[in-house]
Amino acid sequence: MNRRRRKKLLRRLFEAVQTGDVAAVKALLGAGVDPEGPDSEGTTPLYAAAVNGEAVIVGLLLLAGVSPDVESRGAGAEGTALCAAACWGHTATVRELLAFGADPNLREDGGTGWSPLEWASNGPHPATVALLVAAGAVERQQ
Repeated sequence: MNRRRRKKLLRRLFEAVQTGDVAAVKALLGAGVDPEGPDSEGTTPLYAAAVNGEAVIVGLLLLAGVSPDVESRGAGAEGTALCAAACWGHTATVRELLAFGADPNLREDGGTGWSPLEWASNGPHPATVALLVAAGAVERQQ
């Protein structure tokens, strides 16, 4: 697949993620779009889906081989998908990421930022906190 086609498919993937178009995401993944490909700012499709609470799309991306712990680098969209979902209390998305092996204690910013538990607690999103704790998330020791 040539570079121009890859860029076009990736742009369509981001549009489908943003609008929650599950059928389009399936079709694009079937057409060979890179499910880990960042946009021009460095945002990953997984992060975009997670921050919007698109649990089904998160599952499709993970089934396509995306690492659940990949860190997005986009301007205003930096961090892990699990932190993004936890921040907004998207419990179904958090559950999906954990089911695919996302680390409930992985801190953003290369290990120096907040954890998913800190994001959920700050929300406050008690159901998300409970889900993360059940998955092994622990508070940072001072």
